[in-house]
Parts: sequence; C-alpha cells; structure tokens
Amino acid sequence: MSDQGFGARPMSHAVFRVARLHKALAGALLRESGLHPGQELALMTLWSQGPQRLVDLVEAVDSDAPSMTRSVARMERAGLVQRRPSPTDRRAVIVEATPASLELRAKVEGAWAELERLTVGSLSAEQQAEILENLGLLEANLSAVDRP
Repeated sequence: MSDQGFGARPMSHAVFRVARLHKALAGALLRESGLHPGQELALMTLWSQGPQRLVDLVEAVDSDAPSMTRSVARMERAGLVQRRPSPTDRRAVIVEATPASLELRAKVEGAWAELERLTVGSLSAEQQAEILENLGLLEANLSAVDRP
C-alpha cells in the first residue's frame, strides 16, 4: 500500500496499517469464541496467573482502567469472569476466570497460534528476531514520550 498523502510520515502510517490489520485479523479469528479483541488477553492472563486485582490486570494487558472495567463487566455478564471485593483492600476488586471460561481456552489459544502463524508468514527466524528488536526500539521511543 502506498503512503501517498502521508508525506514524510511513512513510519507512523506503516505502524498504523500493520496494527489495524493485525487487530482485524485477531477479531476475525476470535469471532468463533464470542470474544472481542482484548478480552482474550485478560482471560489468558487470568488463566496463566490466576485471580488478580483489576488494577494489576489493567497493567498486565497494557490497557486503561475504564476500558478494562467495561470489558470485565461484559465478560462477567457472559459468565466468563467473576468479580469480588479484595479481602485485604476494600477499594480493590479481584477478577477471576470462571470454570465456564476454560471451555474457551483451546479456541483462544488456537486463534492466537494461528494469528502468530499468519503474522510471521514465511519470515526466517533471523528476520523475526530483527523485526522484534526494531519493534522494541519503536516501543521504547514511544514509551519515553511525555503524554499531555
């Protein structure tokens, strides 16, 4: 795809296009499980790390509190997670995956394996390592920016 109209901003445009395509593909692969993109990240975190405070889940999946709160509420209505007050901090909420969510685990892990396979395509191990290194550099650049 051409960067026509984006002038001297080809890197930002390329990152935007790749992220948009990746998210759309993830959504299509997750559709069978009934999850929206991002919800699988929360569930995978809960499956692997166990129950945790909502604030810790937000950090683990690199989300924001309002988005995660809405996502957890939707998953709770679907019976995939439950929330309960923290026994040690009245202000905190503990989020836990339910046994019903485990029925989705194979589908979610399969979708992510397929997403990885399609993303990598025919890239060699060396190319993959180089891309990961360069993405890490871009992430470091963007993380260092003071946000308004």
